[in-house]
Amino acid sequence: MNATPLGHRDRTPAVLLVLWALLLAWPWLAPNDYLLSLGGTFFINLLLIASLNLLVGYTGLTSLAHAAFWGIGAYASGMLAVHLAVSPWLGTLAAMLACGLFSVLIGWPTLRLSGHYLAMATLGFNAIVSVLLVGLVAWTGGPNGLIGIPPYMLGSLDLSLPDNFYLLCWLVVGLVMLSLSFLRRSRTGRALRAIRSSDIAAACMGIPVLRQKLAIFVLANMLAGLAGALYAHQNLFISPDSFSFSTSILLLVMVAVGGFGQYWGAFFGALIFTALPELVRSFHDTELLILGAAMILVVGFMPGGIAGGLTGWLARRRAVQPAGRKGAQP
Repeated sequence: MNATPLGHRDRTPAVLLVLWALLLAWPWLAPNDYLLSLGGTFFINLLLIASLNLLVGYTGLTSLAHAAFWGIGAYASGMLAVHLAVSPWLGTLAAMLACGLFSVLIGWPTLRLSGHYLAMATLGFNAIVSVLLVGLVAWTGGPNGLIGIPPYMLGSLDLSLPDNFYLLCWLVVGLVMLSLSFLRRSRTGRALRAIRSSDIAAACMGIPVLRQKLAIFVLANMLAGLAGALYAHQNLFISPDSFSFSTSILLLVMVAVGGFGQYWGAFFGALIFTALPELVRSFHDTELLILGAAMILVVGFMPGGIAGGLTGWLARRRAVQPAGRKGAQP
C-alpha cells in the first residue's frame, strides 16, 4: 500500500472536499430521476468497497462475507421497520450494532489464527446468512424478499425521493470517507500497515495485533451494515439474491480493480460496480466476462489497480518534468 511520506503534507482530505463539493451539483445536473438514483447507489457502493478495502487492503484480512454483513444491515433495519414499526433511523443504528456483534463473534476466535482461517470462517458465515434469509420466511419474506420497507423521513420530508436520498448519502458517505482519509494517516493507520506487512514484526513493535485486527474487522462490517440500511430504505424492497456469496466475491474484485490499499481505489471500484451492470444490462453474462478480463489485466499489468497505476504514472510524470525544464534552459 502506498502511503504519503511523513515529510509531505497529505492533500487527500482537501482533494476529497473539492470532489464532494462538485458531487453536490449532481441533483441539478442529472437529466432524470433514474440517473439521480444511480448517484445514491454509487455512494452506497463506495461505502461497501471502501469498508472492504479497509479490511483487505489496509490490514491484509481477507473477508468473504462482506455481502452477508451488507444483508444483515439491510434486513435488520428493514425487519424492525416492517414488523415492529421501529423508526428507520433507529433501525439503521440497530443494524450497525448487529453487524458489530456478529463481527466480534466471528473475529474473536478466528483472528487469533494465521493463514486463511478468517477467509474460511467468513465464507461459512456468508453461506449461513444466505440460508437464513431464504428460510426465515415469516420475518424475511423468504426468496420473494421483504416488501413494505418505509423510507427515511425527516419530519414530513420523504428522503426516499431521488434528490433527497442523494443528499442524505452525500452527507453520510462524505463524513465516512473523510474519517477514513484521516484514519490512514493516523497512528492506527500506521499500525494497520505494519500488521499487513507482518503480524510478528508488528507485535515486536508493541502493537496489540489481535485488538487492532478485531477493531478494524468490527468497524468495516458496521460500515457494511450502514450501507445495507441505506440500501433497504432507498429501494423499499430487498431480496436474498443481492447478498449472496457471489456478491462478496464481486465486491472483492472491485477492491482489486480499484487498487488494494489505495484510498482512491474505492472510488474507481464503486464507479465500475455501479455503471457496469447498467451498460451491459441487455447482454446476458457479459458483465462476468468483462470483470474476468479486467482481473486478468489488473493482475498482469496493474497490480496496484487503477488507482495504483494512476499514482505511479503521476509520480513518473513529476519526476520527468523538472529534468525536462532544466534541459530546456539555454
